[in-house]
Amino acid sequence: MYIIERENQLLLNLQTLVRGINGIIPGGMSIKDFSMVTRTDEDTARTMLDSFLQNGIGKYEDHQIFFDENDRLKACLLAIRMGASVDEVSRSLDWKDFESLAAEILDASEFETTRNLILTKPRMQIDVIGIKSDVAILIDCKHWKRASQSSLEKAVEKQIERTKRFLKTENVKAAVPAIVTLYQEELRFIDKVPIIPILQLSSFCEEFYGNLDDLNALEHS
Repeated sequence: MYIIERENQLLLNLQTLVRGINGIIPGGMSIKDFSMVTRTDEDTARTMLDSFLQNGIGKYEDHQIFFDENDRLKACLLAIRMGASVDEVSRSLDWKDFESLAAEILDASEFETTRNLILTKPRMQIDVIGIKSDVAILIDCKHWKRASQSSLEKAVEKQIERTKRFLKTENVKAAVPAIVTLYQEELRFIDKVPIIPILQLSSFCEEFYGNLDDLNALEHS
């Protein structure tokens, strides 16, 4: 009986957590504000916020909870790790959330970071760029629920072309094309281009320079 009750409680906590994701709005808000946004009573809102704060999502100051632009994605990833449906959680995400977290991870790893760089002739856009020690990593963020092998291969081919184009205009020694995904579970490679789950991006950045020989590092011509 205890095990069943505990499982039901965990399910309730997960459902409450998922429901609270839509209440994560950058800036400060009171518990009452949060309850109104999530359409819950204040006790439920307080439970949601406690779950977020205990997992490093948001900050509590002066009787308000402050969220930043990356907290929504962090909450979604937490819910997925706890067993929430990917399809359900993805309704609360957009591509800006995803790119923002990828850039934050690069910043934390001391890369000089740029978002949404536009190249011309031909026109190309690179989602996130990180440069450190004269080597760049160029990230294409894929907010896909599921990715087939063929779609990943096409994404890799396009990112290699963007990287070659980048090297013609930017003064770096070398550049590595990479794909970062939201729902993939394991790091994999296509033509030595890494396909990185967002949850593993931090550790990938830490080991980046030690693994350059195993990556498709294109050099400046």
